Amino acid sequence: MPSPLSRVRRPRSAAVIGGSVALVAVAVVVPAVDRAALAEGAGAVLRSPGRVVAVLAVYAAAFVLRAWAWRRILPRLSFGHALAGISVALGGNHVLPFRLGEALRVTSVVRRQGVPVADATASTLTLRSADIAAVVLLALAAGPAVVADVTGGWGWVLLPAALVGLGLGWRWLHRLGSGPDLRMPGMAVFAVTLVAWVLEAAVVHQAAAWVGVPLTPVEAVLVTAVTIAAQTFAVAPGGFGTYEAAATAVLVALGVDAGTGLAIALTAHGLKTLYALVAGGIAVFVPGPGLAGRLRVAAARPLRPTTAAPASPAEAPVVLFMPAYDEEACIADVVRRVPSSVAGRDVVFLVIDDGSRDATVARARAAGAEVVELGTNHGLGAAVRRGLAEGVARGAAAVVFCDADGEYAPEELERMVAPVLAGDADYVIGSRFAGDIVRMLPHRRFGNLVLTAIVRFVARLPVTDGQSGYRALSHDAAADAEVIHDFNYAQVLTLDLVAKGYRYAEVPISYRFRETGRSFVRLGRYLRAVVPAVWREVNDRGDLPEPSPQTALR
Repeated sequence: MPSPLSRVRRPRSAAVIGGSVALVAVAVVVPAVDRAALAEGAGAVLRSPGRVVAVLAVYAAAFVLRAWAWRRILPRLSFGHALAGISVALGGNHVLPFRLGEALRVTSVVRRQGVPVADATASTLTLRSADIAAVVLLALAAGPAVVADVTGGWGWVLLPAALVGLGLGWRWLHRLGSGPDLRMPGMAVFAVTLVAWVLEAAVVHQAAAWVGVPLTPVEAVLVTAVTIAAQTFAVAPGGFGTYEAAATAVLVALGVDAGTGLAIALTAHGLKTLYALVAGGIAVFVPGPGLAGRLRVAAARPLRPTTAAPASPAEAPVVLFMPAYDEEACIADVVRRVPSSVAGRDVVFLVIDDGSRDATVARARAAGAEVVELGTNHGLGAAVRRGLAEGVARGAAAVVFCDADGEYAPEELERMVAPVLAGDADYVIGSRFAGDIVRMLPHRRFGNLVLTAIVRFVARLPVTDGQSGYRALSHDAAADAEVIHDFNYAQVLTLDLVAKGYRYAEVPISYRFRETGRSFVRLGRYLRAVVPAVWREVNDRGDLPEPSPQTALR
């Protein structure tokens, strides 16, 4: 059984080999090309953007037909995901060696539409076999003498080999395909495949015209068919070198000068590469879910969760807690500023000590706070999780938390809980950017604005402060809230509650940058912890493991 190390090295070896072949191809192609003809072609391209769009539209139509053919075999595929899978594979083949982009085609429909791997693989193999059979048939039909001259007679062997491959693909499809509506391909699929390759020939036909060589449509089909057949064995990304060599050989056999033929090949290949990278890049994300998973919470959200329990009684307190870690310099002052009641309700105040190594606990208690000790350092997310649980256990009408470093004003507690107590919101964020910022370091302001824009996009909400450390939750929202990692809570808590249907609101607050101690946030470490958690929050809520203290970062 191969070791994990060998599995890591193999893709790297493929990349090294493919890159090396590409470099050799560049070294061979550059001196051989007719630079005047290439410059003429490039200039013609730049002077005729409308013609470029038209020829790429014809080229794109070929992939539309292939998506239709794929759906004929796998009807459960949506047309959008069929086209996306083909486009992702096309783009991948232009950046990966050994045509490894083909694996992305299978991966795309398996991950994005739940197609069984066997069905996706077998249908892909069948369609690729049909592609090979089609281009070989087109080449032999369009120019049998040229094919014999270029391949030394071996071209006639390729057709039966391709047909055998097509037959094996059909057989594999029949044996491995498990979908209830999986269909065997008929002549319509093969006919559409032939038409798709004819459409692709428009790129070669137009490239030759730009360079000044009048190819007939049949000759353009011949060049296209031979180059695609040759790329079956391509090593370098995009088949660079193989494509140029095959196209030039056919063009020379048609009477075109070798340097000029190479210029035509480079022009055509350049246009195809441009389309592949753009279409493949778009197809990674569209249609949703993207290949890398969903980037946003679902647009259609569930109704606000309801409970059979009565509304919070008048005597239910407001619970305010502050996560604290090594805050001995400021904790006592912050504790003394907490109001004893708000909106006619008692305030229960807790300090959640996250394993402080200094005198935080002693000073908080001396100032009158009730302290819940976690014992060892788990992380801010773990401390918030514990604080929410404490608030729920005490029957709070609202559970509020803010940082213990003095950056947020506990005197503004009533403003924070007002929407919750009025029944207008379940989850409230105190927005610094909608309120009064006394001092915030420029780089932190910039970082907060960038991260807030990301949260706003992912959550589909008009969030103005995604990283605020002052938040209030209703009893139900606090009981249902999940903080899926120990490092932080800011983004994942918002996404969790919004995705569950809880009502969101903001209130303006004041903010002053801490005057003592150090923030635990370091950009690189923060992003390494937060970005994967945001992805998991949006994509994989059902399979998340329980948070582990061992994964905490400080």
